[in-house]
Amino acid sequence: MCAQQLTDAGSIGERNLEVGDTPRQEQLDLTAASGPAESAPTATTEAAEPVQAGLFPDNSVPDELVGYRGPSACQIAGITYRQLDYWARTSLVVPSIRSAAGSGSQRLYSFKDILVLKIVKRLLDTGISLHNIRVAVDHLRQRGVRDLANITLFSDGTTVYECTSAEEVVDLLQGGQGVFGIAVSGAMRELTGAIADFPGERADGGESIAAPEDELASRRKHRDRKIG
Repeated sequence: MCAQQLTDAGSIGERNLEVGDTPRQEQLDLTAASGPAESAPTATTEAAEPVQAGLFPDNSVPDELVGYRGPSACQIAGITYRQLDYWARTSLVVPSIRSAAGSGSQRLYSFKDILVLKIVKRLLDTGISLHNIRVAVDHLRQRGVRDLANITLFSDGTTVYECTSAEEVVDLLQGGQGVFGIAVSGAMRELTGAIADFPGERADGGESIAAPEDELASRRKHRDRKIG
């Protein structure tokens, strides 16, 4: 058995890797997939498995009803608003919480959406084709957050592979296939640290999650109270 094959072409760079140790091996050829997906990502039901320690502050999966507006999603993922808008319009990465519909409406991106944005940016930076990124993304967004935490993506220059165990990683490296890699758990840790500084909105109309005040704003508010 070997790592799961996601795409059939692309170009690569080098990146340091983080490897998980969850044992699982399977093979799936998705090279026949082509063209943009026309529908928004569908939610997946996740099994009640333990969350990888250290990924989130309280070791629980982020609330799927909390979303972040486009400008915040751009800053968190490290992309431009032009990229965000183009990817949404071409169904590469569609906001799963709320799409823009009409004047004044705002897209809302979930934690998982922003994670995928971050992965797309890294794949683009290595020169992998947008077509192959689309094939990989269509596969990844079928996974739940817990499943994504155990995935490392590799490319050998012609294919993007999904590894979910240390054994698969070793097989790829021994075969000369794993030159570039993205550990999704590492991207999650980066995202968890960055996203805490941005305000979130609840899709169910509940109370919004405010971003923590910076020290300067806190001092200014304290000073204004004293003056008043």
